[in-house]
Amino acid sequence: MIYGIGDLHLDYSKKKPMGIFGEEWIDHENKIFDNWNKTITNEDLVLIPGDISWAIKLKDAYHDLLRIDELPGHKIITKGNHDYWWRGPRKLNDLNLKNIKFIQNNSFIYNDKIGIGGTRGWMSRDSEGFDSHDEKVYNREINRLELSLSSLGEVQTKIIMLHYPPFNIDLSPNEFVNVMAKHKVDICIYGHLHAKGHRFVVEDTINEIKFYCVSSDYIDFKPRKIL
Repeated sequence: MIYGIGDLHLDYSKKKPMGIFGEEWIDHENKIFDNWNKTITNEDLVLIPGDISWAIKLKDAYHDLLRIDELPGHKIITKGNHDYWWRGPRKLNDLNLKNIKFIQNNSFIYNDKIGIGGTRGWMSRDSEGFDSHDEKVYNREINRLELSLSSLGEVQTKIIMLHYPPFNIDLSPNEFVNVMAKHKVDICIYGHLHAKGHRFVVEDTINEIKFYCVSSDYIDFKPRKIL
């Protein structure tokens, strides 16, 4: 089975209480770990599209990554907007985690037939305050998505992980969806949206792509079955 859950927002140091973001976030780490252990087996794959740890430095994020590594199942992780600890693939792979793979400009093949790629994504161009810097980041993320998809080759099913939803403020699909459609992606999961932001969730089949939101609070901190 393949599951998805994003926006874990772990904090090994316990200096970032999430309860300030709403009652549902109180004790959210224990909710995630309890639901994970009830749902996921060692044979399952879990896709985690960003906002993994509040840590700033990689050496501090390692504690949270190790907690994830020790949970049941195999895990694929992409970057979120709060993952300031994220470094290049070499440094991430040098952590020698047993059950975690990181995706950045690359992809992962699962069971010889399911290709998984992704990138962080970025805010939509119609977002308030979108400026020239955002345009550069947006285009860079589009390029990273292209690189990841191009690395997949021929597979039976293509799954893309994004942190930001690939939709405009008016909920229309943006360029990220166009790129995925060009590469014949089957499934896209995304996170980032919390609380009042849930009104921007799009879960539909668009351009033959099935979209799932897996922000942890949106799915009640329970891994969501994707495939």
